[in-house]
Amino acid sequence: MTKMEQTSFTERLMEFGLTRQEASIYQCLLTEGKVTGYEVAKQTGISRSNAYNSLASMTEKGAAYLVEEASTRKYVPVPLNEFCKNRIRKLEESGKWLQEHMPTEKAYVEGYITIEGAENILNKIKNLLSQVDQRVYISCTRNYLLLLIRELDTLMEERKKVVIITDQPATFHNAKVYFGENRGMQIGIIADSKYVLTGEYGEGSMNTCLYSGQKNFVELYKTALANEIKLLSIREENKD
Repeated sequence: MTKMEQTSFTERLMEFGLTRQEASIYQCLLTEGKVTGYEVAKQTGISRSNAYNSLASMTEKGAAYLVEEASTRKYVPVPLNEFCKNRIRKLEESGKWLQEHMPTEKAYVEGYITIEGAENILNKIKNLLSQVDQRVYISCTRNYLLLLIRELDTLMEERKKVVIITDQPATFHNAKVYFGENRGMQIGIIADSKYVLTGEYGEGSMNTCLYSGQKNFVELYKTALANEIKLLSIREENKD
């Protein structure tokens, strides 16, 4: 494993609830197998007291098992696949509980929300697509569509109306596809004529999008998209 891969491995483990130090120790356990706290400290360069504290914490988090051997306390890693599944299952259970016990939301007028960062934008888009009830219109370059294959396939399998405006040939069964000008880094989505997400996404962009359920804004965006589709349809007819 290269140093870059090792760093990525550590950061991914941290997403599953381990501290950076614990993630480093977990990698040591995976590599060495059954080890004592002293051996962990020696292998990782972490002080013995910190190593033992981290190992104790890791057993509570389900990342390591304690093995008693005569007068020696050793630790073995919980298999990576098992550890990840357990953490995901726990998060799903916690998420379900939170949904069931969340405070009552106050009614409010849907405003304008600025979403920044590529990962945050992509997550919002996927969540928006997963909540589509009847129809969705999406305008973006074909490369961005490839990031949404799973969500779009699900919508089309459920026979929900999917209309795509893009800039390169793309085949989506059960979806209406229009080919227009280069979309660049612009992306726009209108879901169920209720919610709009529009802005820039992708490498080299500001990665900033506006999300809103404001009726006037939705109608304005819907009209603009309808006009573009009309022009593209006329262009296509003239080609024939």
